[in-house]
Amino acid sequence: MLFLIASLLSGGYQETLYPDWKQTFLVEEMIYEEKSEFWDLAIFENSKFGRVFAIDGIIQTTEKDEFIYHEMMAHVPLLAHDNPKSVLIIGGGDGGLLREVLKHEQLQTIVQVEIDPTIIEISKKYLPTLSSGAFENPRAKIVIQDAAQYVKETPLKFDVIICDSNDPEGPAKVLFSSGFYKDCKNLLNPDGIFVNQNGVPFMQKDELQLTRKNRQPHFKHVAFYTAPIPTYVGGFMAFGWASDKDYKLTEEMLKLRLKEMATKMKYYTPAIHLGSFALPQYMLDIF
Repeated sequence: MLFLIASLLSGGYQETLYPDWKQTFLVEEMIYEEKSEFWDLAIFENSKFGRVFAIDGIIQTTEKDEFIYHEMMAHVPLLAHDNPKSVLIIGGGDGGLLREVLKHEQLQTIVQVEIDPTIIEISKKYLPTLSSGAFENPRAKIVIQDAAQYVKETPLKFDVIICDSNDPEGPAKVLFSSGFYKDCKNLLNPDGIFVNQNGVPFMQKDELQLTRKNRQPHFKHVAFYTAPIPTYVGGFMAFGWASDKDYKLTEEMLKLRLKEMATKMKYYTPAIHLGSFALPQYMLDIF
């Protein structure tokens, strides 16, 4: 809190993710600043990125560039799967991911599990363009619970699980553990797909190594794909992919599935989908 006050006095919000590299946002107006049961939360206005959402001093999303992250998290697994009917979203309390998932009209079951109701409440109030009414959609069931507990207890099965969590610190640390991946695997139907966010490998290679190590015992196919998100500094953002099925996709196949959605994307294309799995050498060297 003292750090936030100091940064505001200088007219900027300085991210605290890395000790030796900082990015600073000009704060035109501090919209919200409180501590929930789990995190220090802040939402402020910036002339370039619109409203910016930070948790514990780390930028989570912005109105300007959120579409890249949320489209790639949602549509890569949902368009890869041959016939998804059910989805579990873990985290994602800002609502951007739920908004994108709801674009898939064939989905019959959509469950979102969020540990902190405050994130949903303030996102609906101060970042309404992210969810665009998704939380009020009758197809979505919102569960306020620790996801690590939920995946152990729920009797439901899912075709796709999307884990939109913080980095592996504090309450989110368990969401990168071997036990959590095992529990998620047990919830997947045959040919099911699990994806999650895996940080920026140029700066956070340990996160990529941890995910690969903890997921490999539970899935036959473990991979990563990437997207460039401007406010996640340090290069490409990585997403983890895991399934027992070795999906063989073509651009034409993805074009047909995308056409059935009858919606226009801002970032995702079938060509980007396929190309996002081609990793640069520095990422391959991490393994």
